[in-house]
Amino acid sequence: MDTTNLKTFITAAELASFSLAAEHLYLTQSAVSKRISTLETELGTRLFDRIGRRISLTEAGRMLLPRARDILTEIDDSLRLIANLSGEVNGRLSIGTSHHIGLHRLPPVLRAYTKAWPAVELDLRFMDSEAACRAVQTGQLELGIVTLPLVPLADLDSERIWIDPLRIVAGREHPLARQRHIQPSQLSAHAAILPAHGTYTRALLEQAIGAEVGGLRVSMTTNYLETIKMLVSVGLGWSVLPQAMLSNDLQALDVPGILLTRQLGVVHHHQRTLSNAARAMLRQLQASRDKDGAQT
Repeated sequence: MDTTNLKTFITAAELASFSLAAEHLYLTQSAVSKRISTLETELGTRLFDRIGRRISLTEAGRMLLPRARDILTEIDDSLRLIANLSGEVNGRLSIGTSHHIGLHRLPPVLRAYTKAWPAVELDLRFMDSEAACRAVQTGQLELGIVTLPLVPLADLDSERIWIDPLRIVAGREHPLARQRHIQPSQLSAHAAILPAHGTYTRALLEQAIGAEVGGLRVSMTTNYLETIKMLVSVGLGWSVLPQAMLSNDLQALDVPGILLTRQLGVVHHHQRTLSNAARAMLRQLQASRDKDGAQT
């Protein structure tokens, strides 16, 4: 069985589209269709139902998908294990990280890493922390440099690198900005602009004040913190942002008893062999933590 056909099958299944899979794999749509057809012939069954331009997995396809991922993961793991024997730090290193971490935390780490290990080809993908963790779980990424989940995820080893204090903020002209102390219940009376439900930052906020105020009045959601900062600064609502993002057009709100801190760090699959390139990145991240100490 050709592993390239399995990779094509997985990509088409995840994107639910032959055309999108073709774009992702830099192939023509006919090449994708041919690979899938070859795989179906080898297995003696259809893997996709094709209705017009839409595709969906058949029962056989749904059964194959996790096993196909496991097969490719085992192959990749074996190749990394053998490559590691040379002791060389090279090859491709796939990392998922959030835009905030990529902008505000990673630059010095990446600068030092690429200087020390120029033979490594970094495949850096920007995505939500939750998506990066899932991609590490499924073997699509080797490392995730993310906001760590409040509850450790199955199959993932995590290590804190940075402490990220958060502040509840509003624009300078917002009614809440004029008050010296604010009770959590007062927040629910005003529109909030927050990361989407299910994100680790949103869960942290809801865990801290959600039960006490009986629910938040969320008017808009976006996972881009720079966008949240802009919307808050023009007075469209209050939010929660990293302390490092505070500026003159924002007012940090004093909410007694509410202290919010995110843990930022790195995750990897505990059952998979890390490449030498990934191990070197872990050491570089640890050096960043050791250098910063308790700083944020």
